[in-house]
Amino acid sequence: MGLFDKLKAAFTKTTSTLSHEIRRIVTRSPRLTAESLEELEAALLRADLGMATTQQILSAARLAFETQGRSGLDFVEIAAREVEKNLGETNPALRKQASGLTIVSVVGVNGTGKTTTCAKLANLVQQGGEPAVLAACDTFRAAAIEQLKLWGQRLNVPVVAGANQADPASVAHDAIAAAEARQAQWLFVDTAGRLHTKNNLMAELQKVHRVIGKKFPGAPHEVLLVLDGSTGLNALNQAREFHKAVNLTGLVVTKLDGTSKGGAIVAIQKELGVPVKFIGVGEQPEDLQPFNAHEFADALFETR
Repeated sequence: MGLFDKLKAAFTKTTSTLSHEIRRIVTRSPRLTAESLEELEAALLRADLGMATTQQILSAARLAFETQGRSGLDFVEIAAREVEKNLGETNPALRKQASGLTIVSVVGVNGTGKTTTCAKLANLVQQGGEPAVLAACDTFRAAAIEQLKLWGQRLNVPVVAGANQADPASVAHDAIAAAEARQAQWLFVDTAGRLHTKNNLMAELQKVHRVIGKKFPGAPHEVLLVLDGSTGLNALNQAREFHKAVNLTGLVVTKLDGTSKGGAIVAIQKELGVPVKFIGVGEQPEDLQPFNAHEFADALFETR
């Protein structure tokens, strides 16, 4: 199954309401009335596209209607292309260093799938022939360390871990040394889940990054925020606060399978300008896929 088909399946709940509702509204009247525009706005907002993107789509539809008339108006196609435009020319590739080790810090709130994402990212680069190491820096949750070790065994990726409750910055420090000793090309750092509203926890994350930077100047080279796709626009608040604290370089959106909140990705990237790099559409390692804006937009609005 290709990425488009996986996305289309993932967005079943969204598209079964969004695209069908849009088509019902626009085919009911030969022109765009104030009433139909209001209904279209409500439908787009229910998909968590956000007010800015919603207004952008409606403006583009009005312009198309004025220049082409109702016969040339395909609202679903217009909406898909405006969403694609907002997502931009996203390059989902991780920013690999020209030589030596590339360090990727994976951050986010509890329960978004950071540990699993770390393992899947490591598997992805190793499938391309680039050896990786995993750092178990979520030391406050013993289950997270064991979970990462199990993933490491399953995918044949070395895992560096400390004792339960160990200083996560120390584990990161040791993991860098271990990755260099192994001549690995990638180190993925699994950080503890933390509420974006807790200043002390965010300060601790900043400390981990400072220690990484002292041990390996210029690192972390990527800071990926993992978001649960089912939380909708609540994820925007998380992204805002993490971006303030640690300067995000990319987003990974998980649990898109079965969600009705897929449009939140668009609102987040439009506001923050942080690109979506990967999306998760299932439980298997290969279900973490590089993001494709065109296919995402087509799947979200069921254009084909």
